[in-house]
Amino acid sequence: MTGGGPRRFARFDDLERMAALHHTRGGPGAFGGGPIFGHPFGGGRGRARRGEVRTALLLLLAEEPRNGYQLMQEIEQRSGGRWRPSPGSVYPTLAQLEDEGLIRTAEHEGAKRFEITDQGRERLEEHRKQSAPWEIDDDRGFSDLRGLIRGVVIAVTQVARAGDEHQVRRATELLDETRRALYRILAEDDRDA
Repeated sequence: MTGGGPRRFARFDDLERMAALHHTRGGPGAFGGGPIFGHPFGGGRGRARRGEVRTALLLLLAEEPRNGYQLMQEIEQRSGGRWRPSPGSVYPTLAQLEDEGLIRTAEHEGAKRFEITDQGRERLEEHRKQSAPWEIDDDRGFSDLRGLIRGVVIAVTQVARAGDEHQVRRATELLDETRRALYRILAEDDRDA
């Protein structure tokens, strides 16, 4: 061994922190704008169309009054950590819903919370047949794929830390070919459809 002692193998929590830090610096450690380990191709703290944020907020407020932070936490929990709308999307949406008369602010146990109005409940009933926005469809194998991505990142990090120059070069070539092969899959004609 060279250097100042034995090389340390990567721990998974170290890798998550590294990936999140890398993402915040605009690096390539993200898919669709989010950290590798946070959301499968979903982006940042999770991205959704404006209507999905509105529906999610109304659904949660129909259950009980909540503040903005509680709403973001509840969406993240119900989506299994795959979607947590940012304050920049939640608070303007809450203000818009309040302007439209669908929700109102009220004091609950000494704190300001949002609650749904009768008009909000009526609007929600119009869309009740749709599934909740946080119920993300995993039929396309995102959960399995995310697990494989985690495993690959751990292996790559260990090769980078413990491998010699030849092993690192072989790993780099393999990853480059894998990246190109994945794009070829997307470019294929769907002839079996």
